[in-house]
Amino acid sequence: MIARLTDYIYIAATIGFTVYGQLILKWRVGFHGHLPAELADKVRYIFGVLFDPWVVSGLTAAFLASLTWIAAMTKFQLSHAYPFMSLNFVIVLALSAWLLNEPVTLAKVFGVAMIVIGTVAIARG
Repeated sequence: MIARLTDYIYIAATIGFTVYGQLILKWRVGFHGHLPAELADKVRYIFGVLFDPWVVSGLTAAFLASLTWIAAMTKFQLSHAYPFMSLNFVIVLALSAWLLNEPVTLAKVFGVAMIVIGTVAIARG
């Protein structure tokens, strides 16, 4: 029983790395400003973003999320593990409101609630 519970660490790590990566990328892209219109300026912008250490950490988190997801796939059926990924929507909505001051609208809350309800239905089916 305990061994099976520890298998869920792979899913939790995938969620944690994914959420971290999304929040960091949004924060740092906002720091660098809007994508310029001119091609040469776009190239400079992209390289500036790609060499930002925080962005590198976010991309690294995405890679680590892939590795932990691979590990999770060795422990669970996809139809069991994948519904947990809907927690990303809930966590990102909450943390983007708190950390990035993004607005939480009724439509966003309703949409995330629908995703969670669908996830529960899938998990029970």
